[in-house]
Amino acid sequence: MEEITEERAEVVERVAALDIGKASLVCCVRVPHESKPGARRQEVRTYDTVTPALLELRDWLVCQGVTRVVMEATSAYWKPPFYLIEDDLECWVVNARDVKNVPGRPKTDKIDSVWLCKLAERGMLRPSFIPDRPQRQLRDLTRYRRSLTQERSREKQRVEKLLEDAQVKLSSVISDIFGVSGRDMLAALIAGQRDPTVLADLARKSMRAKMRVLRQALTGHFTDHHAFLLGMMLGRVDALTAQIDTLTNRIAQAIAPFATQVAQLDEIPGIGLTTAQEIIAEIGADMSRFPTPGHLVSWAKFAPKARQSAGRSKAASTGQGNPWLGGTIGEAATAAARTSTFLAARYKRIVKRRGKKRALVAVGTPSSPSAGTCSPTPTPTSLTSARTGTTASHPSGANASSSPNWNACPARSSASTTQPDDSPAPSLTTATTRQEPSSLTLRRCCRLPAD
Repeated sequence: MEEITEERAEVVERVAALDIGKASLVCCVRVPHESKPGARRQEVRTYDTVTPALLELRDWLVCQGVTRVVMEATSAYWKPPFYLIEDDLECWVVNARDVKNVPGRPKTDKIDSVWLCKLAERGMLRPSFIPDRPQRQLRDLTRYRRSLTQERSREKQRVEKLLEDAQVKLSSVISDIFGVSGRDMLAALIAGQRDPTVLADLARKSMRAKMRVLRQALTGHFTDHHAFLLGMMLGRVDALTAQIDTLTNRIAQAIAPFATQVAQLDEIPGIGLTTAQEIIAEIGADMSRFPTPGHLVSWAKFAPKARQSAGRSKAASTGQGNPWLGGTIGEAATAAARTSTFLAARYKRIVKRRGKKRALVAVGTPSSPSAGTCSPTPTPTSLTSARTGTTASHPSGANASSSPNWNACPARSSASTTQPDDSPAPSLTTATTRQEPSSLTLRRCCRLPAD
């Protein structure tokens, strides 16, 4: 079938490309030739990556009249040039997968920069999503908090292994050995108390019903060596907890302008306050960069790639996406699987035949477009639908949605579940506003009927 498209090849008249390393970078500039109409002039220069050299690079690009600067996402080395140039020129960070040179050709920094510049000149690249400076700072805070939380979990696991080494089976009786009763027992062990009866008597409330089992679990060979290590580990846990609390307060201040969006996300099953803050930090509150919920799912790598050959679709993985957003959505999916919503029903149905990992991806997929329902300014329509429990209709297309089955919600018609093509970054052009159901409507529509 003949297909006519109205897309025309984009040619950027004045473009530059950077091949960035840790200590230096190679810059290629391609601009129209001054005396030969239709010809191109190309110049390649090498700069150090220190600030004075980067400022000199920026001035040279401005003098050349460059309108777009393209650079490959190489570790964290792209950040200094990007931050110094973004205020004066349009900067693109592109996925390394899209800019690989032709196999069989020599590979040097100069050739790579020229190849990247030619691709950018012909409009064959797509920019990655780089948020603005306030959101980048919010990202730094939430990501560091998650890193510290993971480190605290690792330290707690070391404590449990130390107790196992001392034949203290406290974790077999207490679900959380770092609760009030557990910390009292650990503090007594560090202070030199070894009597299981005295240690078990530190239990509080409902845990006192397990006194006999506690005395047996606390009988071991806990020595001064174990007490020394346990004291250092608990000190590390307390220090990390204090740092996490400090970061949480700083995040609350930084995310204050998005308090409405955080509250909306907090109402979605499986998403709490911390998860909502991390989602806002990773994808922002402006959903116009994602034309459809399916694009958000694809960008977050919660949708399998399209892999078809000879008319047959083959199995494909979701690919490697943003690990910070993936971890956040994974935790939200785990929590949603324990609720009384259709998300839990989907998890229980899939986990039996596909396993836990695929079930979590399937549950996390509708969580991503649900997160896309927040808008910077709530519209009267969305507020009305939140109060009445109804949703406004919206068009659906071939790539309209990869959202969950809404058959339980009569107010919304079913849409095609065809996934958009996998892309490293969403389009930054303003898309047509889509009226999605509010978070409160999601909760009301997703409730399962009582048994």
